Amino acid sequence: MKKEILVILLSILMFTAVYAQNDPVSSLFMFNHMLYNPGSAGSSGRICATAMNRQQWVGFEGAPSSTVFHVNAAVRPFNIRSGIGLTIVSDKTGFDSDNSLLLTYSYITSLGNGNLGIGINAGILNKSIDPTWNIPSGDIFVPANGDPLIPDGKESHLTYDMSFGLFYSATDYYAGISVTHLTEPRIKYATATPYVARQYYATAGYTVRLPNPNFELLPSVFISSDGKIFQLSLNATVRYNKKVWGGVSYRAGDALTGMIGIELYNGIRIGYAYDFPMNDIRKSTSGSHEFMVNYCFDLSLGRSSKRYKSIRFL
Repeated sequence: MKKEILVILLSILMFTAVYAQNDPVSSLFMFNHMLYNPGSAGSSGRICATAMNRQQWVGFEGAPSSTVFHVNAAVRPFNIRSGIGLTIVSDKTGFDSDNSLLLTYSYITSLGNGNLGIGINAGILNKSIDPTWNIPSGDIFVPANGDPLIPDGKESHLTYDMSFGLFYSATDYYAGISVTHLTEPRIKYATATPYVARQYYATAGYTVRLPNPNFELLPSVFISSDGKIFQLSLNATVRYNKKVWGGVSYRAGDALTGMIGIELYNGIRIGYAYDFPMNDIRKSTSGSHEFMVNYCFDLSLGRSSKRYKSIRFL
């Protein structure tokens, strides 16, 4: 019975006047800067592609499920240091499905010992609902079709969306701030017109050199807010030989996360995170799983700088 009540409450909270949380949650946020901050496009100076899948609250009916793909590259149009990117998101929670496609541009300039990316993305957001209501028995409960403000059938709406961000990166540290859903796009359903609230993000990370040069400590922090509720995530990751890593994160009031990852010989990085919920929902779920694949490479259009001509043929 408690599980059924939670499902009903989750469905009602999703369909309010404001969508308070529209972006997917990511425990591997340190590999997902492009998802939250368009200013990070091109910050690595390479071409980077990342795919992520998250199954949240496994075993809980209607639990969030997210798939994200983003790719970005450093470019120099008209000799202007820039970054470009593409982000595709598919996010489903209960009877609500969100799909978005965003194109990103960032202007990159040198600042101190690092680079500052000033980025913006723009694209389309499709929100659709296909509700199935489970109304408890009793005279006090009104069926969905008895309330003109509650959707009773499948609906879909396409709207414009955009985000803005600043991302600073140096050799041993990075920091960024951003805001998504900048225009707070409205969703024109037949029964109501909710809007997607702005989401604010701040993140930072640092590389600590340990006495043993094979090991590095990478602490990081991630803060998200809709202007009313703040959520803090703290992470500490240890990396060995820049190839293998493992770490622990704490998302305040929500979950404790363990993560592992490895970089293969060809540059492909694979990561996995498991969330153990620390709130009451842990009674109805076995936890959350997140998988990530990332690949970064250089694309040289000229002669390799490591290629030398033999003096025998000069």
